Amino acid sequence: MQVSALVWIVTIAVTIAFFVYEFFAHVRKPHEPTIGESARWSAFYIGLALLFGVGIGVTNGWTFGGEYFAGYLTEKALSLDNLFLFIVIMAGFAVPRIYQQKVLMIGIVIALIMRGAFIAVGAALIENFSWVFYVFGALLLVLAIQQLKGDHGDPSNNAFMRFVRRVLPVTDEFHEDRLTVRRDGKRFVTPMLLTIVAIGFIDLLFALDSIPAIYGLTDEAYIVFTANAFALMGLRQLFFLIGGLLERLVFLGQGLAAILGFIAVKLVLHALHVNEVPFINGGEPVPWAFDIPIWFSLTFIGATIAVATVASLIATRGTRAAERADRASVESPSDAEV
Repeated sequence: MQVSALVWIVTIAVTIAFFVYEFFAHVRKPHEPTIGESARWSAFYIGLALLFGVGIGVTNGWTFGGEYFAGYLTEKALSLDNLFLFIVIMAGFAVPRIYQQKVLMIGIVIALIMRGAFIAVGAALIENFSWVFYVFGALLLVLAIQQLKGDHGDPSNNAFMRFVRRVLPVTDEFHEDRLTVRRDGKRFVTPMLLTIVAIGFIDLLFALDSIPAIYGLTDEAYIVFTANAFALMGLRQLFFLIGGLLERLVFLGQGLAAILGFIAVKLVLHALHVNEVPFINGGEPVPWAFDIPIWFSLTFIGATIAVATVASLIATRGTRAAERADRASVESPSDAEV
């Protein structure tokens, strides 16, 4: 896939323009988005991502188109898991709803910057060192096991955040959406800044699994970047649209573990197929190793996400019904009260 410098410049410029527009049109003035606003913008960004994938398929062939869609689905699923931790972090810091948009926007921009840096490093490693596929495969297997355990802890009160609190003077309360305040001639940071620091730290950890994962599906840096950019676009709106639904996706972690594990196997098979490591088969490609076709990868990823989602909704259906019944009993007076 040949991508000129001009196409790269235009793509990056358009991506930046979208986020600048998001900030000035929706985030600059603190407010809580309505369900309708969130639904419209979520549909717009998802539709735009799908159209872009079709454009890649039409102009560059459907092998690259399939790689883009597989990468986009994987990154979107990982972004949902990222979004769930955003919810946990903001609940831990008790961020007021009207300021959550700003926190999300900054967190998403940090995520895009970090992933962009990892994309550049990953592309350089793959270009010069074929053995990096073994490293990526091993890393993804470890991350798949962690996902399977599903214990993220409390990201708002982990060791890193406790260290930050010891180093920085922090106020106990929010001061609108300000990051710092001055008291008695001394500068303090607010919980808003701590929330952003926590989200930035989580973004760094997620970049460590999202980039090797998509490089297991394609070695085209342009596809890696655009799939990540589109997966992050609309994430802010999705937070307000399905924030409650995320709590019902109880099998999302297991689904992501299966996807990461599958990509890890795919990476190792590819590494063996193009092997240059001297102590493996004398530095020659392993005869029985093969590359898993992209159509199978796309099918597996799509099916895994669908099964995890449907199974989660079925498993939590009874809990949801019980919650509605409890709310109804609270809202409606009993016969004795009447």
